[in-house]
Amino acid sequence: QVQLVESGGGSVQAGGSLRLSCAVSRNIYSFNAMAWYRQPPGKQRELVATIHIPSGRSTVYAESVKGRFTMSGDGAKNTVYLQMNSLEPDDTGVYYCSGGRYIAGNYKSEHRGQGTQVTVSE
Repeated sequence: QVQLVESGGGSVQAGGSLRLSCAVSRNIYSFNAMAWYRQPPGKQRELVATIHIPSGRSTVYAESVKGRFTMSGDGAKNTVYLQMNSLEPDDTGVYYCSGGRYIAGNYKSEHRGQGTQVTVSE
């Protein structure tokens, strides 16, 4: 069974940066697409960004992070990343990595990691 292990979370002040990593236990090209989700405290989980693995093309979905977050992947390391800049307190939450596929243009999650906590203070 595939494992996805997130790392890189932590506590930062507003305006700071973090880079989250997601190490996959098998070749990431076995996925059609991968994604990052986040779940703020007391709120629903939301899709942050996806990447189409064969092309490397990434898409940021969450309006609040456009221009600040970037998703990328490294096939040689079987790892995907989420670079987060200009962090804001509203970015606080648990960030999850996911492997899956696009179906009719929508991302469908098939595997998910345990998550990594990101806390942004004023």
